[in-house]
Amino acid sequence: MRTALVYHEEMTAARLLWEDPECEIERPERLTAALERLQQGGLEQRCLQLAAREASEAELGLVHSPEYVSLLRGTQALSTEELQALSGQYDAVYFHPSTFHCARLAAGAALQLVDAVLTGSAHNGLALVRPPGHHSQRAAANGFCVFNNVAIAAKHAQQKHGLQRILIVDWDVHHGQGIQYIFEDDPSVLYFSWHRYEHGCFWPYLRESDADAVGLGQGRGFTVNLPWNQDLTQRLGILRGRCRPRLSASPTSRSCCRCWLAAGSVLCWSALESIQSVRAAQAPHWTSLQQQGPAPLLDPRTCSPEGRRPPVLPGGPEFKAAEAQTSAVLRSLLDQPHLYPTPPVRTAAALTAQDAALVLPPDVLRQEGSAPQEETQAWARLHEALAEDTAFIALGKVLHLLNGILDGQVSGGIATTPAAAATLEVAIRRGLSHRAQRVLCVAAGQLDRPPDLASDGRNLWLNIRGKEAAALSTFHVSVPLPGTTGGFLSCILALVLPLAYGFQPDLVLVALGPAHGLQDPQAALLAALLRGPAGGRILVLVEQESTSQLAGVLARVLHGEAPPSLGPFSVASPEDLQALIRLRGQLEAQWKMLQVAAPS
Repeated sequence: MRTALVYHEEMTAARLLWEDPECEIERPERLTAALERLQQGGLEQRCLQLAAREASEAELGLVHSPEYVSLLRGTQALSTEELQALSGQYDAVYFHPSTFHCARLAAGAALQLVDAVLTGSAHNGLALVRPPGHHSQRAAANGFCVFNNVAIAAKHAQQKHGLQRILIVDWDVHHGQGIQYIFEDDPSVLYFSWHRYEHGCFWPYLRESDADAVGLGQGRGFTVNLPWNQDLTQRLGILRGRCRPRLSASPTSRSCCRCWLAAGSVLCWSALESIQSVRAAQAPHWTSLQQQGPAPLLDPRTCSPEGRRPPVLPGGPEFKAAEAQTSAVLRSLLDQPHLYPTPPVRTAAALTAQDAALVLPPDVLRQEGSAPQEETQAWARLHEALAEDTAFIALGKVLHLLNGILDGQVSGGIATTPAAAATLEVAIRRGLSHRAQRVLCVAAGQLDRPPDLASDGRNLWLNIRGKEAAALSTFHVSVPLPGTTGGFLSCILALVLPLAYGFQPDLVLVALGPAHGLQDPQAALLAALLRGPAGGRILVLVEQESTSQLAGVLARVLHGEAPPSLGPFSVASPEDLQALIRLRGQLEAQWKMLQVAAPS
């Protein structure tokens, strides 16, 4: 299943017809530059390309009033002077005779993308649209936005496809107040926005853009605003290490590059304060947030004597120096068309004879090849368990798959083996000796860290289902498997992922050994989330005693399908939560990412 790309060149027709410094940045080149990046990166031709259609007036009416739609229809016949006069009635908006057509195409593109994904024609997708939409309201244009494309798409998904719950994530320098107003009393749509706010001193200058705006009536708790009150380096800090871009392809990937380059920065007090404010405002509405204590996460070591770190002021010497350094490195990165070239094979499976009947997704390669006999024999000497015929054959297949991942021929894969512990050690040593500078190993079940594995910082070993929560060293961490959904999520989100992204591995190994105890949805979620830290280079090893169904679920997740639901939410036990907090406390000094993420 492919990624869809929806676009139409006629969306570039509208342009500013008079001088207006505030509106001149909204120009056709904003759209064409993004498309050119996709073309330069070789992405456009790899997508399912769809030409945008116009949204019907009935579809526009899912969100906008008939009077407003009629007003916009009438702009097609207005003179330049009349268009300028009408534009002046709105905030940061201009109209053109082609605006109505362009805006209908923009909304229609979003609808086409929803239809393509929800009917199975595409797995996911991107709509390149103009004009934008998230500021537009029921009866008013605002901030370059004419029709609220995302809100219309959400309503369409509910009415045509029967969706009951929709999440809208809005990442923009400005708050998308239009989306918030449309859904603020609707519990079927969760709206999350992070945006520059500066205590209300940044456009659109709205009190309801702050963290304590959580929705109205039945919609309380379904509006989540994360406002940045200092400067945009906060936006980089909160995503540090989380956006290692695979391709330099569009303005979005430029943003991801900036996030990646900020990986070494320390979060400022204001960013942490913003996060704490959101958690406090949302805690009454979300069980998963109610277990965190009231103490703030602000680290006094990074603050001034008054309790706050002095802000880096825009225009100041520190700000200019940081911007110059970041821009120089960013330009060099963006000149590379492929930061992480896409391997020819996305997902492969190396299965034992016992799992030969397993049905795999059509696009997952069933690997039949093995490493050369001499190579397999050399590695098998590490463990007696690998000399047994079945384990030896499985090892050859694992090495062949691992070599493909390390050489850039395969993105990720899954392998079954009757000797998970021994095979895992071989995989670690093979990775470290061939291209990988850092290998992250997440081992679940009865799997111990090899005692003679070098403690040189090149391998991070995380054991889930250890006997107790313990930091045996900076790079050797053990945690019991929590018994509840909330405990499991807290363990993954507040410990495993911060460590994984902080480590910045070149290869991720996930091993499900004997008595791993993970339910299929838990194992699938773990594998899906660990695809990110190494840019998709992940190998999942599964002990043969596990069910074939688990191997199938993992293969689908590694190929991009959503993991199964974890089921009803149950809060973490006090014992699990306290053990996690103690473990994080032991590791915080060595891992900066743990100074931000908090258990919940």
